[in-house]
Amino acid sequence: MMLRIKRVPTVVSNYQKEDSDEGCGRNCLRSCCLPGAKLPLYAFKKESSNVVVEKNSLAIDEKKVLQPDFLDSLLIGEWEDRMQRGLFRYDVTACETKVIPGKYGFVAQLNEGRHLKKRPTEFRVDKVLQPFDESKFNFTKVGQEEVLFQFEASEDNEVHFSPNAPIDADNSPSVVSPIEYGHVLLIPRILECLPQRIDRQSFMLALYMAVEVGNPFFRLGYNSLGAFATINHLHFQAYYLETPFPIEKVSSKKITTTNGGVEISNILNYPVRGFVFEGGKTMEELSNVVSDACICLQENNIPHNVLIADCGKRIFLFPQCYAEKQALGEVSSELLDTQVNPAVWEISGHMVLKRKLDYEEASEENAWRLLAEVSLSEERLEEVKEFIFEAICLEVKDEVVSPITPDESGSSPKSREDVDALKALQPAMVQPV
Repeated sequence: MMLRIKRVPTVVSNYQKEDSDEGCGRNCLRSCCLPGAKLPLYAFKKESSNVVVEKNSLAIDEKKVLQPDFLDSLLIGEWEDRMQRGLFRYDVTACETKVIPGKYGFVAQLNEGRHLKKRPTEFRVDKVLQPFDESKFNFTKVGQEEVLFQFEASEDNEVHFSPNAPIDADNSPSVVSPIEYGHVLLIPRILECLPQRIDRQSFMLALYMAVEVGNPFFRLGYNSLGAFATINHLHFQAYYLETPFPIEKVSSKKITTTNGGVEISNILNYPVRGFVFEGGKTMEELSNVVSDACICLQENNIPHNVLIADCGKRIFLFPQCYAEKQALGEVSSELLDTQVNPAVWEISGHMVLKRKLDYEEASEENAWRLLAEVSLSEERLEEVKEFIFEAICLEVKDEVVSPITPDESGSSPKSREDVDALKALQPAMVQPV
């Protein structure tokens, strides 16, 4: 059975047209246009006592009560508002989507011509850490109207929403900006113009968003430079897919547990080798362990992708080497011809295909073959694990635990019933940014 969902393929704001002039007069997010500017603000409650923030009744500025799914609805509502105001130029098309038969349930989606419309990469792909370059495209150059809202910790430790809050340029707000319907960017401290590299503060912000949305079908992802990020301005992607990712359903085997209660496991029986982080005495414990692992990979020039799943309960980390293999001529021409760049969503099991033939012939075997080229060898992954454990001051315990599956832990979404679950797909397309 094949499904067709309406989508907005590649949203480009009126301020990002190729023939637009740079500079003032565009209502951008730079000093020329910021004085007096206001944007919606969602202020979340900081919480450190639990791994997952409990959703209680939340205060709003007008003394109304925010529903637990308020942020979930706000994301889509604000996007639709910008679309109705004509702030994007787009083509509404039909996009074929299907679940590939097999054990894993890879999702295939056809987006013909995407590679012709995509913004070209403007930096080296063999260096994970590169300085921010103001002359290249960055998110301060977009229009204020296409920022959905600011996303910040509240000052009084309560949750608030203000539809018209001043932009505090001195404190560099974090903002949420749309790519496509249900597919957004989280840009930490946007005015600081941070390069694409993870730090503790920014990763904690991404984890808070996963918790605040509170929808297990809303995930956040991160692509490092060299792992198919295409813009060197710090950002996380987030989008809805109303079915479990294949990676969320695989088994894992625990390696060790940190003093802060974070369990670190190996991913089992999946084409891309990597690690799973979960648990922890506090959200901060979990966030710091993962962010420190990513910082270690950055400093050792190891490209990587991160998936934040299960409302922030589980985090997958994938060191990868596909771009390296490409440069060395070690990827087959058959795979290169597909023009698929395996970033976080593809690695997690949502395969965006650019050619009709690849979509029609999509199989679990073909998906596995592509993703296997992304993975480090067992020996190299072991070396990476030693780098990470040294960075987080952790020794491996001699501990063997039976594989833990998502179904046993109760943390994986369970609503997928073959292809029928895709009828509820949020129409978001995946593209590395």
